[in-house]
Amino acid sequence: MSEKPAVIYSEKLKVSFGPHVFPTDKYWLLHARLQAEGQLEQVDMVEAEPATGGDLALVHLPDYVRDFMNFEYTPATRSSEIPLDEAIRDFFLLTTGGTVMAARAALERKRALNIGGGWHHAFPDHAEGFCYLNDIAIAIRTLQDEGAAKRFAVIDCDLHQGNGTAVCFARDPDVFTFSIHQENLYPVKQKSDLDIGLPDQAGDALYLERLAHAVPRIYDEHAPEAVCYVAGADPYEDDQLGSLGISKQGLLERDRIVIGEAGRRGIPVFAVLAGGYARRTADVIDIHYNTAQTLFT
Repeated sequence: MSEKPAVIYSEKLKVSFGPHVFPTDKYWLLHARLQAEGQLEQVDMVEAEPATGGDLALVHLPDYVRDFMNFEYTPATRSSEIPLDEAIRDFFLLTTGGTVMAARAALERKRALNIGGGWHHAFPDHAEGFCYLNDIAIAIRTLQDEGAAKRFAVIDCDLHQGNGTAVCFARDPDVFTFSIHQENLYPVKQKSDLDIGLPDQAGDALYLERLAHAVPRIYDEHAPEAVCYVAGADPYEDDQLGSLGISKQGLLERDRIVIGEAGRRGIPVFAVLAGGYARRTADVIDIHYNTAQTLFT
């Protein structure tokens, strides 16, 4: 088995949500940037494969899985802000399968990136926000079910609280859920194992101080066998959906804390990209590129 980091990706991710704030083109633009700058020479590329109904059933309730797989418009599916059709269903199956593959790869290689995923608002019984499937929970439950690993930490650094993930693992002491987010913002908050809700315009110094205090303690006290890093680009200071006011350099330092502290302890990390809604998609790509580069080194 190669010791190179794994990158999970598929050209089939070229799906549009229509006129929407979520830039789905960021996936292939990030892949193109990594390729152009030689970053993919130091990793193994793996073609994403879609999650199955059985995978979904490890987290989501049967009625919801049926509604989603048949792309039916029901109370459980219409709670998403993205209309559900066959192409959107297949997109979420593919990005979720990518996260499962990244989780498996991380246990073998120490580092893996899914160019996709991070759907942390999806609940077991309904969609929410831009999220139909909780790929984070599905990946962790898959590895637990396979006996590959038992203890995990979810380090969620998206702008928005990982409310669906918190609910998915609320009764599982083996999975530590952590979310650092803008407090005065969507969604309705659920209870993670540790939440850090920051004020508007928190800025780099406060953000990094709170993160640097929390992450090493989580790793030391919970002792996870693997970490899921939800590396949203939306805390950025020019994001359209929030106002945490974090610079690109601040987000790079965030990556170095989350990934570096895990590396010092020999803990595998699999990263998912989650959100990012900057006025310039190029800024989103810069932020995700920095995360990938940090993960690869």
